Amino acid sequence: MNPTRTFLQGVATLGLFLALWYGFSQLDYVSFFHVKNIRNSTEQQLGDLIWTQVETTEEIIYDDSLNETLGRLLDPICKEAGIPRDSLKIHLIRNDEVNAFALPDRHLAVYSGLITDCPNQEALQGVLAHEVAHIQKNHVMQKLSKEIGLSALLSIVSGGRASQVHGLIRLLSSSAYDRSLEEEADYTGVSYLMEARIDPKPLADFFFQLASKGDLPEAMNWISTHPDSEERARVILKRVKGRATGKTQTLRAAEWSAFKERIEGQ
Repeated sequence: MNPTRTFLQGVATLGLFLALWYGFSQLDYVSFFHVKNIRNSTEQQLGDLIWTQVETTEEIIYDDSLNETLGRLLDPICKEAGIPRDSLKIHLIRNDEVNAFALPDRHLAVYSGLITDCPNQEALQGVLAHEVAHIQKNHVMQKLSKEIGLSALLSIVSGGRASQVHGLIRLLSSSAYDRSLEEEADYTGVSYLMEARIDPKPLADFFFQLASKGDLPEAMNWISTHPDSEERARVILKRVKGRATGKTQTLRAAEWSAFKERIEGQ
């Protein structure tokens, strides 16, 4: 090996390393990641804009005790998802529809109809886990960016019409995500339940219960616009088959009954 050539190659390598080091040290990372900053800002503004609109069109339940109980049901799910529960903006809405949906900037809306229709707390936690998965996987902004377009979303947050915002609400509350995203949310949500030692089988039973009702009325928007509920139930049961599932109940039986009764009385 030629010593002179080896020396020159070493000098060239060292020079390249120093040039790269200097270049990266001069990089304005804030500007470099500006696109991400824009998206974060857009999501926050969209969340505020959409929720303001929801408040004018829906009957919100402002009850600290009920919200606190709903928060307790979310606690173990958020812990496994790595999401601080306080970062979620949880909203109870008086509406007979069996529905729950995530909005931008970690808003999570839960209809009273879903709670009263769930036969047990594990089924409700299963639905909540599914929505938390949509939030954790950033599905909300993926859906909006794909179906509306980022430029259109920027236009809306910079002064869009109320009809445009209402269209976003309808899109997020009454239509399913892409099948791949729904399946990912189902899979991830069930993982949260199992890691939290909450039995996922009551969620499968809830899907069977809804599927057995045949033609689902409009009030069952959540299930009627999602992939086939019976198929989802079978996927859940197949996944947990032969595996030890937890039996943790977040609320005592009396607390769950009292929670449902108070929701039904709203």
